[in-house]
Amino acid sequence: MDTPELLHRTLLYALHLELGAKMVPFAGYEMPVQYPAGVLKEHLHTRAHAGLFDVSHMGQAFLSGADPAAALEKLTPADVSGLKEGMQRYGLLLTHQGTIRDDFMFSRLAGEAPLYLVVNAGCKEGDFAYISAELKGAATLTTRNDRALLALQGPEAAKVLERHSPGISDLTFMRVVRASVAGAPAIISRTGYTGEDGFEISIEGADAEKVARALLAEPEVMPIGLGARDSLRLEAGLCLYGHDMDDTIDPVEANLVWSIGKRRKTEGGFAGADIVQDKLLNGVAKKRVGILPEGRAPAREGTEIAWNGRIIGKVTSGGFGPSLNGPLAMGYVESEFAETGTKIELIVRGNRLAAAVAAMPFVPHTYKRK
Repeated sequence: MDTPELLHRTLLYALHLELGAKMVPFAGYEMPVQYPAGVLKEHLHTRAHAGLFDVSHMGQAFLSGADPAAALEKLTPADVSGLKEGMQRYGLLLTHQGTIRDDFMFSRLAGEAPLYLVVNAGCKEGDFAYISAELKGAATLTTRNDRALLALQGPEAAKVLERHSPGISDLTFMRVVRASVAGAPAIISRTGYTGEDGFEISIEGADAEKVARALLAEPEVMPIGLGARDSLRLEAGLCLYGHDMDDTIDPVEANLVWSIGKRRKTEGGFAGADIVQDKLLNGVAKKRVGILPEGRAPAREGTEIAWNGRIIGKVTSGGFGPSLNGPLAMGYVESEFAETGTKIELIVRGNRLAAAVAAMPFVPHTYKRK
């Protein structure tokens, strides 16, 4: 008899139940997939107003040492050393085979030596063990499972957060600062996972419910679950680790070359650098692309992609895009078919449905840049 998986709960679990959330297992946690309004309304509300997400299941940590940036560059092709104070950057944590172990965010807080890291929930234990082992003697990782993480996303997010953290609306995309929210000390970055303008707010666990309730009390804000989080990120063309990339996929195949620092492409010095540099120079056999099916039928993860009857790839994420009012997907195809506009077929329940390779994002990003 199988033993049921023991699931963790975030510090906002009781609040989710109070709000009527439907809870589901996700990355080892009981998480809200939707609230009574439903996924469609939650998605559209975030695009029009502001949505609050509990992302406290993510892994938070600080990397310290004589030169933590130089140390971290051993494991990621991102330009860590070149990151200025008060800035955040997206990175890929690579294996020694040059494949993607995880994607993560790292920040250099003003006046502080340690780097602040945020990794994916389902990978955090393995990530933290890998970083600690690989950087032993060069840097020390201090995990912060006691902290909570909230994401406030949408075009009215800045207006809402300004009421509780005066001056925060001056922050621009990918900037990060220590500030207070509703009287609680926080690390606030202007970023997110929806393609919309918004913020991620890291706070002490003891302050999680107070801050969440303060934001939810604002008329523009609705609680948002994992269902809408997934449809929002898919419309934004953002990868979900374990689906659109994993440790069998490299950065070139994943179409994430932009995340490799300019000097790192030639300088190397990161895990699997020789393999990645070879692929940058000589190309890859498959690439991640956006896909727009014709008609109304969605193509889910695992759907085979064909061209003239020949299987050329597979869908890794797919569903219905509420903002598009139609189906959308992303997946991998043989590189010769990766050009935008290429006509393809999706094999859905034995039927061949017409589709085309499409540019991403499907819905334009609205980040507040300088």
